[in-house]
Amino acid sequence: MRAAICPGTYDPVTVGHLDIITRCSKKFEAVYVAVIRDAFRKNTLFSIEERVEFLEESTAALPNVSVVILDGLVVKLAQELGADAMVKGLRAVTDFEYEFQMAQLNKKLDPSLETVYMMASPAYSFLSSSGVKEIARFGGCVDDLVPGHVAERFAEIYPRVEA
Repeated sequence: MRAAICPGTYDPVTVGHLDIITRCSKKFEAVYVAVIRDAFRKNTLFSIEERVEFLEESTAALPNVSVVILDGLVVKLAQELGADAMVKGLRAVTDFEYEFQMAQLNKKLDPSLETVYMMASPAYSFLSSSGVKEIARFGGCVDDLVPGHVAERFAEIYPRVEA
């Protein structure tokens, strides 16, 4: 497989996301990180511009990784980009249940697009963007959960509470 697409809201990108993207970049010639503009089931904290900027800065050292915006069907974007596979990170069984259903729907739309699952590294198996946002919202430190520039942005939005 030559190219992969890694779709998500990335609100915000976490070190767990970056682990999957980095590992993916070692398996595929090209990796497209597709940032969903309007998430159907989620209200995003960060604008699409911020999320793209966070990812571009975070993946700058990975020459075969590009960040793109996803405005419609991921299958259509994958076709436009020439992606052979869609890579999804899995943390737990609950992730698999949702992703399995999505993979079957995507397979119906494009039988040639393969869904590839990468298990989260044990160090990041607990990590979610929503959890990071909740910690930050209540003044907790997220410095080791997100890239430095994302942690700085959280500190601007939510002042930290000293423990």
